[in-house]
Amino acid sequence: MTASYMFKNLLGKLRKKEATIAVLGLGYVGLPLAVAMATSFTVIGYDNNSKRLAGLNNGLDQTGEVDEETLSKSGIAFSNDASVLSRARFICVTVPTPVDTHNHPDLAPIKSVSATIGKNIKPGTVVVYESTVYPGLTEEVCVRIIEDESGLVNGKDFKVGYSPERINPGDRLHSIDKIVKVVSGQDEEVLEIIAGVYGSIIDAGIHKAPSIKVAEAAKVIENIQRDINIALVNELAIIFERLNIRTSDVLAAAGTKWNFLDFKPGLVGGHCIGVDPYYLTTKAQEVGYYPQVILAGRRINNGMSGYVVDQVVKNMVRMGKQVKDAKVGLFGITFKEDVPDLRNSLSPDIYNRLQDFYTSVLVCDPVCDPAAAVEEYGIALSPIEDMVDLDACIIAVMHSRFAELGPEYFTSVLKKEGGLIGDLKSIFSPTDFPLPIEYWSL
Repeated sequence: MTASYMFKNLLGKLRKKEATIAVLGLGYVGLPLAVAMATSFTVIGYDNNSKRLAGLNNGLDQTGEVDEETLSKSGIAFSNDASVLSRARFICVTVPTPVDTHNHPDLAPIKSVSATIGKNIKPGTVVVYESTVYPGLTEEVCVRIIEDESGLVNGKDFKVGYSPERINPGDRLHSIDKIVKVVSGQDEEVLEIIAGVYGSIIDAGIHKAPSIKVAEAAKVIENIQRDINIALVNELAIIFERLNIRTSDVLAAAGTKWNFLDFKPGLVGGHCIGVDPYYLTTKAQEVGYYPQVILAGRRINNGMSGYVVDQVVKNMVRMGKQVKDAKVGLFGITFKEDVPDLRNSLSPDIYNRLQDFYTSVLVCDPVCDPAAAVEEYGIALSPIEDMVDLDACIIAVMHSRFAELGPEYFTSVLKKEGGLIGDLKSIFSPTDFPLPIEYWSL
């Protein structure tokens, strides 16, 4: 059987639901993708996390990205049995691509899932990777693993493509169907199949990249660009602190120009911006170039938690507060506002650094799973009722709940003789807090 014959009618079979799509990895990226795919195709959702699957089978998405009604009506067959992948003829891979403790790409998850695919793939299957990688990884690493495990030949028995995920956790405005989808394939035939599948669920349109490497590079630089822009305003915040200028006032003034980019200082974490740059910088060094701007941005952003603690301690000392045994409330531990995701959050680093000063730190987060905070960082969350009689409040994450509480609440939880408000995202302003309360922001 020729390759052309095996793939010729695949798109039509998928649309007629005579062939099945499988989505591997059902987290912040994979689940919304699977749900969107299920509006037009028959979908299998595969994940090796039994706890995660139990929740999904009961209509519960712990990430909060998909509501119970939508999930229940999706018709997705959830499973942790890898053999179900043999039923799929179109496989989407959305597993994490983290870095290790030395900030080198940790390819274990994507290698593992590629091996799983290889052990179960049938001839005539298209495999599309969505996970963020460096240019070349799909064809140089993943394809070889599938071939080794399956005994099949790429380009003949199966074909691959790459379509970078663009999910923005917690963003209800820019949902998956409203974001232009970049697609690529190893040849024109599979590119048309991939474009046809994604084109069925993406209203915003499809962009066909000329190669898999181009699509891989496009994804990784999207987050590098954001990382560098945030690093710039973080560095400006450090400079303006020394000049006794409020950063938000400067940005508001500069923002009146039509082409000024709207970035704010703050902590950079999560599964993308704080991680993806290392995939490209590692590959760049492999080919003989040492990146300077990209890594400088990473150093600045990774150092912001230390800078925040230094400023909090300095201001407390200036106020006459004893830092040792001081009671500090840390508001927000997730990496992003109104999202329960804890991955690579810098708030726990603030917690640990404050403890190095022998302070008593209470952490409150209304959207974080308390069990996850203990499991991931060993931090026990406190109920908001316990956040009282504080020497300092650090509002680290701009959850809408904190904004709704207003300055009156944060005034009320400080000690009667006053305290420090550390407002990292400038939710409030200095005039919101009467003396003897001191207000500080990035």
